[in-house]
Order: sequence, then structure tokens, then C-alpha cells
Amino acid sequence: MTLRMTLAASAASLCYASVVLAGPQAEVLHWWTSGGEARAVAVLQEEFSARGGTWTDMPVAGGGGDAAMTALRARVLSGNAPTAVQLKGPAIQEWYEEGVLADISSVAEAQGWADILPASIAGHMQCDGVWCAAPVNVHRVDWVWANKSIIEAHGIAMPTTWDEFNAAAEKLQAAGITPLAHGGQSWQDATVFETVVLGLGGPDFFRSALVDLDMDALTSDTMKAVFDQMRTLRGFVDSNFSGRDWNLATAMVMNGEAAFQIMGDWAKGEFLAAGKVPGEDFLCASTPGDGYLYNVDSFAMFSVSGDDNIAGQNLLAELIVGESFQKVFNLNKGSIPVRADVALDEFDSCAVLSANDMVATAEAGSLLPSYAHGMALRGAQAGAITDVVTAHFNSDMSADDAVRMLADAVANSL
Repeated sequence: MTLRMTLAASAASLCYASVVLAGPQAEVLHWWTSGGEARAVAVLQEEFSARGGTWTDMPVAGGGGDAAMTALRARVLSGNAPTAVQLKGPAIQEWYEEGVLADISSVAEAQGWADILPASIAGHMQCDGVWCAAPVNVHRVDWVWANKSIIEAHGIAMPTTWDEFNAAAEKLQAAGITPLAHGGQSWQDATVFETVVLGLGGPDFFRSALVDLDMDALTSDTMKAVFDQMRTLRGFVDSNFSGRDWNLATAMVMNGEAAFQIMGDWAKGEFLAAGKVPGEDFLCASTPGDGYLYNVDSFAMFSVSGDDNIAGQNLLAELIVGESFQKVFNLNKGSIPVRADVALDEFDSCAVLSANDMVATAEAGSLLPSYAHGMALRGAQAGAITDVVTAHFNSDMSADDAVRMLADAVANSL
């Protein structure tokens, strides 16, 4: 064999070896960048690597995912979509309608997703009957968190009505304590707003107003009462709240700088990451009122070329819904498993409460998708509502004016 032939054969061998050794590839776009979130997503990276995969991390912090969606849009428009993207709710369907999502039905059918996922959640993961996303967890949005030492020192119990919350906050404020830790970002304003809608209006009103966008509900006296309560809550927030990230607000409660925070149970992930124990260092309870607002994190798989990228998508989907990841991830994240067959023996009391309440509210018809976290409405309608909520929260706008602006904004977004 000539030297040229030898070199050619060696090159071909190396090329073949590189293809064989490449293995599953995944570039993953997400916005899990805070302490508890970063620890949770690291679990998926470790499992992916253990199965021979190569993970390229693409974290985009800020805005409750808004910045990540801006980055995603740019990537898709350039014809270079990531392998997998943290996505949820109607946004999954919107991207499917643009013809850019991949079909992962082979994995879903092999794992029996239709049998192990709650029907309402499975519906979010399907696009025209095709499985196009893998669900990660179930977050409850309507939580209030408290610094146990502060509220006990002032003889305050966890509030069960908004009147009780207001009375507790006034007592704390008179003692020189910031009652409510909050970050002045639009999605945080929306998070508080929807818990007040649920608490003052009840599940049926919430569905009419923030799922069905019924104009009678949006312009009702109940909605005016919601904006009045938001104005009251604004008075319980410190003056430096503007632009504060949610996890920094959680840290205020953790460090005794504030008494309460209204935030989904990803806040619990921050407490746990800091070594805090529920019932000892902090307390959890649903926000005042009946019902359960859910937020399901998921990864949508985008159309990509190359066997290694497709293998990466399939492996990710398999791992995400697998029992091991569901357990370990949610223990770190603060949420509960999306699979109904994962034992909760190692989960904390807040998680067990969440799981029990989810079952009870599902049976009662009061298990509801969060509007503030992209589960109930498409982007245009959700954005229109949030713009009004934030404008009201950061001004002296009356409840009457807010309701009129809300109705106009929703009508113009349809």
C-alpha cells in the first residue's frame, strides 16, 4: 500500500471514528440560572452525559423566560434552532404552527406517556395528536412564603384570607418590617395579580376572566376589587423593589429582611438550596382562597438535522420523563413530579401539600392553568393583561381606569 493510500485510509478511519464517537448531541436553551434552578438542571446534564451524550448549555437569564424567547426567535429565524428549548403551554402550539417542532412520539409511546401523565398536562405536550414536548414538572404558582421567626415573633399566623394578609402586613409595617418581598418586574406583578384574582373571585371567575377572557368578568366589580387589593399590596413593598429578580426577593425572606413573598414553588428551591427547612426556617401556604394554579415546565424539541442531534433529542425526552430524573430534579427544583407514579417519600411537607391539593382541585374542577406563566393564554393576550397590571402597580391609576384599560387591551389583542 502506498503512503498516499495509507494516509487516506487512516483519515477515513479517523473520520469514521469521530462520527461513531460523537454520540447524542444536544444544545439546550433554558432560563434556569438561579441557585436552586441551576442545581436542578445540572441533574439532567449529568444523566445525559452518563448516557454518552454531549450537552451544550445555553442559559439565558432574566425576564421569567422573556429574554430566552427573544434569543430563540433569533436562532430560529437564522435557520439554526437549538436542539431543545424550555417552553410551555400555548407557546408550544404556536411554535408547532410555524412548522419548526420535531416529532418525539416514538419516545412517548415507548415510555407510555399517555398512561403515566395527567390528561390535562399531556394535552399541553401534544400538537395535533403528535408528541412535540416533554414535561418536566408541576409547579404551583399560588404560594405565600414566610420567614417563620418573624411572623411568630409578632404573633401572626399564615393568612387564609386577603383581609388577614392585609392585617398581618400592617402589623409588621408598624413594627418597621417590610411585609412583602417583591421584584418590580412585569411577570412578578402578574404572578401576584393572578393569585389575587383567584383568591377574591374564585376558580370560576378566574377561568372566565383569565382563560376565557370574558368581558363581563374583566369589567366586573370583582375585577375592580382585585385592582384595589393590588394597590394595597403595593403599599407593603419596599421602595427598592424596581427591577429586583425574584430570587433576590426570596433571599429577603430567607435573611429576615422581609416577612412574606408571593411566588411559585421555585422559591422553595432557593430555600432548600440554602439549607433551609420547611416548618423550621420558613413556612408555606397557598395564597388566600380556593383553587390551584399550575405551571408545567417542559422542553419542546425543534427540528434539527443530523443523526447525533436527533439521537440527542430522543435521549433528552426519555430522561426527562424517566422516574429517576423526575424524582431527583424535582427534589432540587422545589416542584413536584409530573408522573403520577413517583413516590413522594423523600419530598418535603410543602411538596406533599402541593401534590395532595393538585389531586383535590382536579377532582373539584379548580385546577387551573397559570396565565402569568404562559399556561392559559397565548402571548399577545397574556402580554396585554400584564402590561395593564404593571402600569397600574407602578402608578396611581384607579381601579376603574385599570378595568377599562384591561378590557381595551384584551379586545385589541384578539
